[in-house]
Amino acid sequence: MAVQMQSNIAKAPAPVPLPLEIAIECDVSKIYYGDFLAVRDSRLSVAKGTITGFIGPSGCGKSTMLRSLNRMNDMVPGFRLEGHVHFLGQDVYDSDVDPVVVRRFIGMVFQQPNPFSMSIFDNVAFGLRLNRYKGNLNEKVEHALHRAALWDEVKDKLKANGLSLSGGQQQRLCIARAVAVNPDVLLMDEPCAALDPISTLKVEDLMHKLKERITIAIVTHNMQQAARVADYTAFMNMNSETRAGQLVEFGETEQIFNNPRDQRTAAYVSGKFG
Repeated sequence: MAVQMQSNIAKAPAPVPLPLEIAIECDVSKIYYGDFLAVRDSRLSVAKGTITGFIGPSGCGKSTMLRSLNRMNDMVPGFRLEGHVHFLGQDVYDSDVDPVVVRRFIGMVFQQPNPFSMSIFDNVAFGLRLNRYKGNLNEKVEHALHRAALWDEVKDKLKANGLSLSGGQQQRLCIARAVAVNPDVLLMDEPCAALDPISTLKVEDLMHKLKERITIAIVTHNMQQAARVADYTAFMNMNSETRAGQLVEFGETEQIFNNPRDQRTAAYVSGKFG
């Protein structure tokens, strides 16, 4: 049956009911940077213990949506969100919620590896010290490096500067730094964009292992990567009239790639635009 063309200014589709416990429930009416409308009418849920991928062409609001989940966009002048983002039932945009505390439970890994200019050990221990961790710091750092699949490569040079590592190792060091404080959710904004194919596969394998204990949401321009790692996928596109990003379709990754319900999704995943 032919897919009917849908209005490009239609409201976002109703959230897909997920069969799993929800970690984050997002209902964004509008996101502004000053007077610029960046995202509109986008609703989705992130299920616990899964990887949710955000795909879509450049400028469609993927990173804006992702960074809104832990209030990272608060650092951008003029940012304003209309709607809500519920994490374990709490709206993280309530006036009495400290965004620093939000980021303790919802961590972030960025596109470019950004280790601090300090030792490998101190990089991983940074957040633990910031949160005044009172336990065995050595064990905690080692555990985080194991979880980031980096321990065997750095165990004999923990005093070396984190910047001395290769790009792929630096990104895994940043992941170790993020998971050391035991976040419930880890947001990853194009984490493999600056990496070679071998390092990319290592990070993807790491994501599969981490999701056993940490819920992951990832923005990627690489549709093959989304198909490989994501359990659920959100396709976003730019509204042709308002130029704002908007969620077009959200569902299980296999359905999004093999049986999309929206013609725009079908065109994008088949490579006809983007």
